[in-house]
Amino acid sequence: MAEIITKLRTARLPFGFRAAGISSGIKENGAKDLGIVISDFPTVSAATFTTNRIKAAPVRLSQRHLRRGDIRALIVNSGNANACNGKQGFNDAKLMTQFAASSLGLEARQIFVCSTGIIGYPLPIEKVRRATPKIVEKLRVSGWKDFSRSIMTSDKVNKVCSVKTLIGGKEITITGTAKGSGMIAPNMATMLAFFVTDAAISETDLRENTKLVVNETFNCISVDGDMSTNDTVVVLANGAAKNRRPKKGSKDLNHFTEALKNVMLDLAKQLVRDGEGASKFIRIEVEGASSDLDARKVARAVAESSLVKCSWNGSDPNWGRVIDAVGYSGARVDENKVDIYFGPLAAAINGVVAPTPIGKLKAQVSKKEFTLRINLNIGKGVHRVFTSDLSEEYVAYNRLEYALKIQGR
Repeated sequence: MAEIITKLRTARLPFGFRAAGISSGIKENGAKDLGIVISDFPTVSAATFTTNRIKAAPVRLSQRHLRRGDIRALIVNSGNANACNGKQGFNDAKLMTQFAASSLGLEARQIFVCSTGIIGYPLPIEKVRRATPKIVEKLRVSGWKDFSRSIMTSDKVNKVCSVKTLIGGKEITITGTAKGSGMIAPNMATMLAFFVTDAAISETDLRENTKLVVNETFNCISVDGDMSTNDTVVVLANGAAKNRRPKKGSKDLNHFTEALKNVMLDLAKQLVRDGEGASKFIRIEVEGASSDLDARKVARAVAESSLVKCSWNGSDPNWGRVIDAVGYSGARVDENKVDIYFGPLAAAINGVVAPTPIGKLKAQVSKKEFTLRINLNIGKGVHRVFTSDLSEEYVAYNRLEYALKIQGR
């Protein structure tokens, strides 16, 4: 019998973790903009980072720290990405870890650093220096929500999730939070996501499974197709639950992977629902492709098409825009075999219009959540992506004035 994964009503930190979030003054409107998470016990760690070739200084420094291992804490600021700031940006990222290390009694190499916000503005490092001892004093087992609020930029709501389950005969908890409402696209873009667990697991297995699950969750969402310089997903496991460490290929390890996927998928969907200018949540399912890779190409092309997304915002079941995106996706396609469905209703069969009344199709696309299914009918490849519509509000969010508001100017 499969173990039960229970989603908790209130996100809670696993045993041995503390967190906090405060305002350091980076955001001049007084919103929380500095967060810290620490494990009171040694951890094993895993992380994935942006695939953008232009990487923010905190990403490059955290990649170095990941290779060394022995991570005990992370420090995060919002309101400033500390990206494209040259040598000073890298020095500021190092200073953030040094400030945290000094206040926490750790070494700087034991700390991940992340930043999110506007690109190209120097980080007000003095504000971070002054605030770090203050936030350390506020570290609490009840601090996860404050931490989650401290990482927000254009997010309308903070995003948290916790599950508990049994691994190796012991109850373990996995808790996560994520931020990001714009620059959201497959291959992790603009988001930060942090996960902590008291499960005992080997570092090798944690890293392998984190990479696998990120690929099946965060790499399967899109809001606007843009890719950030700062994306980071971090998982820390401190073993405080004292479960038997699962062996590679075991049911326990598979179950841990499913529990981690449960939390990551929940947060990935929350990111899409809170997307900048988003009013609808769309699940795109592609099947019948010549390969999974081709299915992914099709799903991504449709999910990132501004024309398609605008038609959804207007509740227009415009399948012509969908098949157009299918055609330029780079996947192998036979236009005479493509079927397109909005919900259970066919919009096109074998590449031509289906007899479904337009009013019924429009009713499907008018829903706040619906599924778009595309069958290429040439193979067995499949892929799934979650995305949103695109509205005038997205443009308003991303005008220069709004970007400056995020930074608190």
